[in-house]
Amino acid sequence: MIFRKAKFSDVEAILKLINDYAEQGLMLARARNTLYESLREFVLAEEDGQVIGVAALHLVWDELGEIRALAVQPGKTRAGVGRKIVEILTEEARELGVKTLFALTYQPGFFAKLGFKEVHKDSVPHKMWKECINCPKFPNCDEIAMVKEL
Repeated sequence: MIFRKAKFSDVEAILKLINDYAEQGLMLARARNTLYESLREFVLAEEDGQVIGVAALHLVWDELGEIRALAVQPGKTRAGVGRKIVEILTEEARELGVKTLFALTYQPGFFAKLGFKEVHKDSVPHKMWKECINCPKFPNCDEIAMVKEL
């Protein structure tokens, strides 16, 4: 298994992986154009030439970053794929000077194991929510806010 930055040729596999979970209500869907626009943010896990896991580090504001769009192929979960991707993105965030890393998730237990703490949504900076206006669940977000201080 290798971990690497995403390339244009990965977009369709990333789209399918994320949106298969989104169809089950387990994460938010992503549009193809959004993936192309944010491709440089993504790290993926590849095994036997197939994308088996993916996530992105999105820089939100001064020293604030988000881990987003984390998805691991069914059958490959609980094998450390997601953990390794988040660790890679966390190190990248540190190198960029991110002080606060957050995730909005339906899987708080996973992030808690990686040192993130659950916080009340009202306690986080408003910049964290700047893209929520475009979400189909806005303003009734049911994701859980998790924060890790770097």
